[in-house]
Amino acid sequence: MAYDGKVMRRALQKFEEERRAWEEQEQRRRESVFQRAPRLREIEGELRSTMGRLVSVTFRRGTDPGGEVARLRVENLRLQQERQALLEGLGLPEDCLEERPACPLCGGTGYRDGGVCRCLRSCYAREQQKELSRMLDLGGQSFDTFSLEWYSDRTEPGQKRSARSHMEERVYNSCAEFAHQFGRRFENLLFFGAPGLGKTHLSAAVAREVSGAGWSVVYDTAGRVFRVFEDRKFGREEGEEAGEDVERVLRCDLLILDDLGTELTTAFVQSALYEIVNTRLIERRPTILSTNLMPDELGRRYSPQVASRIQGEYQLLPFVGEDIRRLKRERGQ
Repeated sequence: MAYDGKVMRRALQKFEEERRAWEEQEQRRRESVFQRAPRLREIEGELRSTMGRLVSVTFRRGTDPGGEVARLRVENLRLQQERQALLEGLGLPEDCLEERPACPLCGGTGYRDGGVCRCLRSCYAREQQKELSRMLDLGGQSFDTFSLEWYSDRTEPGQKRSARSHMEERVYNSCAEFAHQFGRRFENLLFFGAPGLGKTHLSAAVAREVSGAGWSVVYDTAGRVFRVFEDRKFGREEGEEAGEDVERVLRCDLLILDDLGTELTTAFVQSALYEIVNTRLIERRPTILSTNLMPDELGRRYSPQVASRIQGEYQLLPFVGEDIRRLKRERGQ
């Protein structure tokens, strides 16, 4: 699983804020107990003192620590028993004064067994959803809100099925399966068709499901992505983050490249698209391309090499029907 560096930095900042808030809450909780029984604060201090003295005596050279160790252990046990009796009198559990980490799995560090703990992954997922929400309506555009009612259920002459049947069986089901099976198999999708047929809605639905599971998702328009590659090539950015935007496009777990074909097509754009498609295929990182162009037009606009890779390695999903935006305006919705 890859992590977007920019998103992870924001997630770490949020994670640290939440960790400090948890520690302050824990301190307030302990303080409320001490206020009810001030002797408990004294006992806690005395227990820390006996533990420190025990360590010091154990490692002291030239003397037999046995007697002193035994005395300190007896004192420690007496303090624990006194603390337990006081807590029972208050109706509190024996462990209520223990310092509890925000996450019991990683101790509140965010990392466990050489990887990212689920607590930090959860924080990362929330920050990534915020990032995606800047360009997509993740709240309103989901699989649940994708309505097939906007597609005609009439089978036109020369067609084997209606637009509604096609969109449900071929397009919607393929997108839902792609999202729900993400990480279990390698697959790429090409959304193509006229504007207003639901490509952005299903892009947002896939992004929502995949990012919600903790995978890194980058959604952007082709025009903006190609400008990022130009910035790298022509040195328009400086510092350590100069190539970070390019890396996040190439290395994210899922790239959704929207509006392909609306940008000014140049030799550089052709080269950048080939780098994106080819690199992600080689590294087996799934990609969704969304365009108003037909597959054969991609070869004429970009290159036969790009078209060959897309047609050979992508599942082609044609979007059909009438412009939903126009239909909504006509129906006053």
